[in-house]
Amino acid sequence: MNFGERLADRMDDLGPVAVGIDPHAGLLDAWGLPDSAAGVREFGLRTVDALWERAAAFKPQSAFFERHAAAGVGALEDVMEHCRQSGVPTILDVKRGDIGSTMDGYADAYLSGPLRADAITVSPYLGPGSLLTTAKRALAGDQGLFVLGLTSNPEGADIQHVGGPGASVAGKVAQAVSAWNEAAAPGTVGPFGLVVGATIGDAARELGIDLASFRGIFLAPGVGAQGAGGKEVREVFGDARVLASASRSILGRGPDAAGLRGGLAAIVDSL
Repeated sequence: MNFGERLADRMDDLGPVAVGIDPHAGLLDAWGLPDSAAGVREFGLRTVDALWERAAAFKPQSAFFERHAAAGVGALEDVMEHCRQSGVPTILDVKRGDIGSTMDGYADAYLSGPLRADAITVSPYLGPGSLLTTAKRALAGDQGLFVLGLTSNPEGADIQHVGGPGASVAGKVAQAVSAWNEAAAPGTVGPFGLVVGATIGDAARELGIDLASFRGIFLAPGVGAQGAGGKEVREVFGDARVLASASRSILGRGPDAAGLRGGLAAIVDSL
């Protein structure tokens, strides 16, 4: 089974929620942890220990580790290893996008070695074709990519909606990723997903993007603290396969493990 099929099976078993591991300063303080590399490491390890049997995936946000420089990246390595030992799929949120040897370097960093993830988020705004080599590399490693499509931030529309119905930038990205899935895994859930915000309302329909026909998994930020729940997810995605990403609405219930589990259960129930 490819990455998409494995993740889909886990979503069917545990519910369609990826737990974001986002140790920003406010949460560290609420958890009684220092705003340091040691603090973000402890935050990540505790989250994994509390939720590994219940989460469909973990999605560490690399920026909150990188801001602590080399020691922070070392902390992220430890958290990623802890996720691997737990057996939970990881989506490392790095949003990298470049060309040629530079993109190869990012793939070296995040698709292999101590930071190796099961999937990474990538940006297609140097053209979706600039990511094709990385997609092939992910496929060869039994991994996946989540490509930014229609994001939940309001500024995204200035670029993503350009071209209008039937010819939008976001639509071209969706077409490219659909083609990768069709080539890699015809007739089943593909290893390449799209990031589409749960708060975009009817934007996809207005742009003529048929989300229901997409054979990958949608990674949907905006659920929980950002305002979207089951109703909004259904309105945006219909019957498509969606992995909701939630962090503050879960992590804000910590540091107690029972609180974290209750936060996750509430999000799963809402979906």
